[in-house]
Parts: sequence; C-alpha cells; structure tokens
Amino acid sequence: MTRMSAKDFPQELLELYDFYAHGRISKRQFLDRAGKFAVGSVTALALLNMLRPNYALAQQVNFNDPDIVPEYVTYPSPEGHGEVRAYQVAPAGDGPWPAVLVIHENRGLNPYIEDVARRLAKAGYLALAPDGLTSKGGYPGNDEEGRALQAEVDPTLLMNDFFAGAEHLMGRDDATRVGAVGFCYGGGVCNALAVAYPELGASVPFYGRQAPVADVPKIQVPLLFQFAEIDENVNATWPAYEAALQAEGKTYEAHVYPGTNHGFHNDSTPRYDPEAADLAWQRTLDWFARYLT
Repeated sequence: MTRMSAKDFPQELLELYDFYAHGRISKRQFLDRAGKFAVGSVTALALLNMLRPNYALAQQVNFNDPDIVPEYVTYPSPEGHGEVRAYQVAPAGDGPWPAVLVIHENRGLNPYIEDVARRLAKAGYLALAPDGLTSKGGYPGNDEEGRALQAEVDPTLLMNDFFAGAEHLMGRDDATRVGAVGFCYGGGVCNALAVAYPELGASVPFYGRQAPVADVPKIQVPLLFQFAEIDENVNATWPAYEAALQAEGKTYEAHVYPGTNHGFHNDSTPRYDPEAADLAWQRTLDWFARYLT
C-alpha cells in the first residue's frame, strides 16, 4: 500500500486541510480553495481523499498480539455524561502497572488512538483510551462524522469525561502511577489535567492548546511538550507559556520537530513524519519511564 507524505503536497494545501480538519472551514470551502491545486484527473475531491486518514496504514501493534490484553470497558463520569466507554489495553500477565490515559483528537476514539493504546501496553503500561463521543453513540467509523459529532458535545462535560478517566485510573488497585498523553484536542486536555490534578505522575501533550498562563502556578506535574514546527495556531502562545513555566520553576521539556506539520505523529495521514514521530514517541516512553515507574 502506497504511503504519501507531506512532501507530495504543497504546504498551502496541507495548511488548508488542517483548517478543514479542525472545523475552521467547511468541506465545500476546502474543495473550492483546493481547486487551484487540481491538475488533470486529480480533482479537489481526489486531493481531499488523499489527505484523509487511511487507518490500514496506522496499525503498529496487532490487537491479537500475545503481549497485550485489549477490551472495551466503561467507567463512571458523574460530572460528565454519566458513563464513558473506553478502549482498555493491559500488558499480559498480572499487574499492577503504571497507567496512561490516552486522549484522542477532535474526532473520537479512532483506530489510530486505539493503536497508540496498544503501543503503550506493549511497553508495559495499562492504557485507557476514552471515547469522548460516547454520549453520541461512539466513534461513528470515520473522522469526518466524528469531528462533526464532537463539535456537538458540550465542552465542559467532554472535559469532565476525560478527567473522570484519570480519576478512574488513579482509583484502581492494578494501577500505580498515572500519566496522560494526548494529541491535538487531547494535547489540550493533557495540559488541563496538569492544572487540575497535581497528583498526576506525568503528562505529554502533542501539539495541544496550552492552559491559561494564570494557571501555571498550580502545575506540579512533569510536562513533556511535543510541537510541530509548522503549526502556527498552537505555537503562537508557547513563548509566553514557557516563560511562565520557567518563572515558576516547573519541571518540563519542550521539543519542536523541524519541518513537521500538525499531526505528524498520526501515521494514518500524509502529514505523518516517521523520523519525528519515532523520536517523539521514544521521548514519550522515556518520560513515562522516568516519572511513572
């Protein structure tokens, strides 16, 4: 199966797709603006299809891997939607284990995020990946519908559903230290968790919105920030946030991956950058090994 990369597309088109993927423009607006990049038989719709996720490319750990035990579970969320369905993956054998909450992008619990949970279990962590679309019937099977559904969910209740996931892990007998990793929207949740839960062991936001600068004094959690270089919207607030982290003496590291686009860790789309994704993931595992084990 042929994997396309960011180098196969004009940067302007990649940025246009990023606007569409984050709901800042509609599908019609994307197609209208992408028309200038259509050449010959390659239509604007064909370009959109090339840029969409292909989850056949995203599986790194098979769900039948003998080293892991995957299952779907539910946990209570009294301040959210009452109950949340989640993909739980434990290492084979007996616990307890360090645990990681895995927080999806703005489109629900898709196959890429499930694979991230399996990767963590393969590395020795109890992984819990909630589906923020539980109240809407769950991830609908494609990101386009998932993104539309997530936009309909009350943002406070949605955040509380993920907070409840962290509390669920913290209260389990088979979980020791608890950390979090999230991507895009999930990266923002990781930053919010660091403010709300000083007892969290570690948090790793991938290209996520930072918390308000005024909340930095509340943070006690070691933070590992992963940024794409070409990601103006997320990166614009970083200098002021980093200055606040430094002024307050917080424990953190930040890495910017040269030449990468937002979503570079997601191996289902052409924005995936294998070298940067591998390095960022190894740094993530190293961070968890330092603070959760």
